Amino acid sequence: MITVTTEAAKQIRLAAEQSNVETLALRLAARPTESGGLEYGMGFDEPHDDDLSITTEGIEVVLEPQYGPLLTGTVIDFVEIEPGQFHFIFMNPNDPNYAPAGGGGCGSSNGGGCGCGSGGCSS
Repeated sequence: MITVTTEAAKQIRLAAEQSNVETLALRLAARPTESGGLEYGMGFDEPHDDDLSITTEGIEVVLEPQYGPLLTGTVIDFVEIEPGQFHFIFMNPNDPNYAPAGGGGCGSSNGGGCGCGSGGCSS
């Protein structure tokens, strides 16, 4: 359903350690934007009974059921966009703005998304 790359998993673990939230899951969300693409959110949270849950690269990922169709097939990576500027990217075949050859979509809300940088995400 959702894949976290090895590099993204390392950064997520580091962010969880720095924020003292190692016991929490990584919560993902997506919502359509006015431009027709998707905006992504991620942060650390307690799993809820009705969440969809997967474990990838040792990271527990949870999301509300309504986000399942928007996020199925998504790959989350952590890459250097420009020299010294690292960001999470979402490569999502369900995003109309996704261009497989050029990377992925990226957005942020809930203190996460692409803007996490090399210091990690905050919860």
